[in-house]
Amino acid sequence: MTDTLPSSTDVLIVGAGIAGASLAAALAPHRGVLMAEAEDAPGYHATGRSAAFWHETYGGSGVQPLSIASFDLLNDPPRDFSDRGFLSPRTALNIARGSDAASVDAFAARFSAQGVPIERMAGPAIERLVPGIRPEWSEAAYEASCADIDVGALHAAYLRAAIRDGAMLATRARLDAARRTGSGWEVRLGGETIHANAIVNAAGAWADGVAEMCGVAAIGIRPYRRTVAQVRLGVPVPASLPLVIHVGGEFYFKGESEGRIWLSPHDETPSEPCDAAPDEIDVAIAIDRLQQVVNWPVAAVERKWAGLRSFAPDRLPVFGADPHQPDFVWCAGQGGFGIQTAPAIAGLLAAELGGPAPGGAIGAVDAVPFSPSRFA
Repeated sequence: MTDTLPSSTDVLIVGAGIAGASLAAALAPHRGVLMAEAEDAPGYHATGRSAAFWHETYGGSGVQPLSIASFDLLNDPPRDFSDRGFLSPRTALNIARGSDAASVDAFAARFSAQGVPIERMAGPAIERLVPGIRPEWSEAAYEASCADIDVGALHAAYLRAAIRDGAMLATRARLDAARRTGSGWEVRLGGETIHANAIVNAAGAWADGVAEMCGVAAIGIRPYRRTVAQVRLGVPVPASLPLVIHVGGEFYFKGESEGRIWLSPHDETPSEPCDAAPDEIDVAIAIDRLQQVVNWPVAAVERKWAGLRSFAPDRLPVFGADPHQPDFVWCAGQGGFGIQTAPAIAGLLAAELGGPAPGGAIGAVDAVPFSPSRFA
């Protein structure tokens, strides 16, 4: 971190959460990079509040190529990046009541056709994975490949790699103003003025505001609040419990430690960009939905928090140069899948900004569907 801003930088990345940090790590060996973070520390908002998991079907078929391409780095990173992987096995169970078996069939058929290994389950097989589940929840699609992501370790590794290769990180450096000049951008950061050749908008919930401050048309990226609670149960539910998700999107929960789970009502409440806080009614709704699924008594809500997930109008990530201002580059709209797609997005966007073309699975991803030009 630096308390003194340079007078100029080649690429200014606004935001140092997972989006900004991963791009900085990919780009720093090839261009000068400054990450400008408004908060006291990077990762304070969405990144630091994620209950992240790598889940191939999460985000739908449009996001799936980015998730698949990111798996190798998350699972087995290069030794100079991390001495261990960031994934730990979890599995996932997409469930529904018996009366809604058709929804599970459709889910399983859709993703099986896209190569996702899915096992259709019913009745006793579900009960073995989720002891105490109520009998009416008799339909499920099982994914063995789901895994937890160590978000803190991943974010820290990206920041270390970026700084090692020459990137700078400025905290308490809020973007106050920006204007295009004949030679680039004149930017006001935390009370100081610097020059930048290009700006990358990795500001999460604040992305549209950053664009408008730079004189660039907003895309329509909207933040939504998501609530999570850590619940202590009155029964010894195993920590290895699958990620249990309602096929209709009304809840998810997963084991956290022996007798504890992380629980969400899968809420998407429209919000202004802010330091999100959980609403008591959302926690109560989550517990009510949980108790309709399992017969576990809830002993206590030990923690609760909320974060903002930001979506473009079509709910796909947005990354690439703005069609009307090529020196303004978007890296936003990652929704709730920004952690599990970060390696792919960073590799593809760094190549657009002058880095080498990525190889392997990331290089095989078609970036065109994610370009901001689709909103022009």
